[in-house]
Amino acid sequence: MTDWIHNYARNLKEKTEDLKRERRLAEDLLHQMLPKSVAKQLRKCQKVEAENYDQVTIFFSDIVGFTSIAASCTPLQVVEMLNNLYVCFDTRIESYDVYKVETIGDAYMVVSGLPERNGTKHADEIAEMSLDLVAAVRQVVIPHMPEGRLELRAGIHTG
Repeated sequence: MTDWIHNYARNLKEKTEDLKRERRLAEDLLHQMLPKSVAKQLRKCQKVEAENYDQVTIFFSDIVGFTSIAASCTPLQVVEMLNNLYVCFDTRIESYDVYKVETIGDAYMVVSGLPERNGTKHADEIAEMSLDLVAAVRQVVIPHMPEGRLELRAGIHTG
């Protein structure tokens, strides 16, 4: 009977750890799709009200010549190239007061000043991040074209 209780307790502990791990993964995925403040409200079954932001700055970019680069690659090579690029970008933007809005294909969109307002810092944050990403893209290796380098076309809108 004692062995059965010990086994049951061990099994329960393992299942609890598995559940905690799965919950963390689910929260991480949710935070990749929604701002943390919105996700928190949704988890509490609260209504999420639309907000108006008077001051934000948006960064958007794409890869110069992406269509021709992609045409010379296999689908897996395109995915690997974009993954390398966006892992690099995602790591770098953590140093700035910005929120990644979206990545679609070779387009990358980041905003500062929302969902957390940051006064007048939004333009500075995006400008510094932009210079960092433009420099960083030169270091990203194209796996199937090691001699080639990516170029980033970037735009900023503030207001």
